[in-house]
Amino acid sequence: MDPRSEVLLRQAELFQGDLLLAGLPADDLLGQLPHAHGWSWHAGEQNILNARFAGRSQFDTGVPERSFEGAVLFLPKSRELADYLLQALAARLAGCELYLVGEKRGGIERAAKQLAAYGKPRKLDSARHCQLWQVTVDNAPAAPDLQALAQRFELPLADGPLQVLSLPGVFSHGRLDRGSALLLEQLDDLPSGHLLDFGCGAGVLGATLKRRYPQSQVSMLDVDAFAIESSRLTLAANGLEAEVIAGDGIDAAPAGLAAIVSNPPFHTGVHTDYQASEHLLRQAARHLDKGGELRLVANSFLKYPPLIEQHLGLCKTLSEADGFRIYSARRH
Repeated sequence: MDPRSEVLLRQAELFQGDLLLAGLPADDLLGQLPHAHGWSWHAGEQNILNARFAGRSQFDTGVPERSFEGAVLFLPKSRELADYLLQALAARLAGCELYLVGEKRGGIERAAKQLAAYGKPRKLDSARHCQLWQVTVDNAPAAPDLQALAQRFELPLADGPLQVLSLPGVFSHGRLDRGSALLLEQLDDLPSGHLLDFGCGAGVLGATLKRRYPQSQVSMLDVDAFAIESSRLTLAANGLEAEVIAGDGIDAAPAGLAAIVSNPPFHTGVHTDYQASEHLLRQAARHLDKGGELRLVANSFLKYPPLIEQHLGLCKTLSEADGFRIYSARRH
């Protein structure tokens, strides 16, 4: 059981009604709270919840349309995303209870101060290195317009400017990160065929690939609902079309790919986690055609070449700068 869920269950008598659990972990909390409903923006966790509690959790960027008597927000890592979620929930909870739970090192005390905009917050519990806060929503705000919160920036690429839109919570929100910038310089001479942007985020790489290789089918994959929506906005802003897939890791990718291009994710919550990236390296060959290429950017200190060569083929370093390397390998 997630420690945040354990803290909630210490006050289980508060959570017996028709409750919305926003950003809930994929544990047994829904089993312990039979009248609660989940809202997840993590495709992997949603798959687990749906398998265990069919029909009791929803994958989306917006508050579910169903009615509820109160809500619990599991504090996300991103401050901008927390701001949006708190406002979106409070807008639906006039006169009702809004709860906030999170890890101390995840910034729960700072985030709890934001509850004061809606009423008088109270700390209900502190345990398992987590805190639980509550506010009765006396000052319900207007519902936020998520698309209006998108940050737009322009990338001056060789074949013309690319418009990028990123939503709160998406990696490198509102700017181009150094790793992707380096990878953008190394997108020439990819094999022709079906191309995948793995961990697409705001869609920078996928949109660039579709414009650079217009005859190729391009798919874009991410685990996060806000990234999926950002990629769709970026494609639309540039008049491009590509398949956008919500899925947890490379296992959700199509087969028969000519190339996988990636700035792979490695952060989960307040912890650092390389599992999705390492799983990509181990499983990429299953999704690539013979001769298909994996091309990715990674921090220079990560020992990826031996792993790539073990599972794929000879690993070449195409470029190195700013603490990053561009690796390329083709399937045997």
